[in-house]
Amino acid sequence: MASTCRRPSDAIAARYRAVVTDCLFCGIAAGTAPAHVVASDQLTVAFLDFRPLFKGHVLVIPRAHYETLADLPGNLVAPLFGAVQRLSAAMPAGLGAQGSFVGLNNTVSQSVPHLHVHVVPRTKGDGLRGFFWPRHGYSSEEEMAAVRGVLSSWWKKSINRSS
Repeated sequence: MASTCRRPSDAIAARYRAVVTDCLFCGIAAGTAPAHVVASDQLTVAFLDFRPLFKGHVLVIPRAHYETLADLPGNLVAPLFGAVQRLSAAMPAGLGAQGSFVGLNNTVSQSVPHLHVHVVPRTKGDGLRGFFWPRHGYSSEEEMAAVRGVLSSWWKKSINRSS
């Protein structure tokens, strides 16, 4: 089966995750692609970003191939974010950072289509200002209420599906 990091059909999703051969992050997880691995366990791998915002910028990935956070099975959320939490806590002590920024992209701005969480050491005056993009407010309370309604509705549907 020729594979890419593009998301497979539902019919082959489980098999695809097991045989992705051209995904850089799958290669790092398998130990076949070079990386400066900071930490790893049975389910996750953390390595230095090749294009860091600051020295110590780490990417944390699940070993199995999942493209977005929505694709990640519930039983893998705690292991992934447990690794993120530990690395975030290590940055002040290990790097002298005053804190950290933790973020992830889902599809948009995701340079490698394999779920990854950025853990970036931060210090006051480091040059990053809040988020890295412009803010766009709501035009009215009504618009804000409408967006809240849409998201709340989808939230309730997702709870019903998982029950």
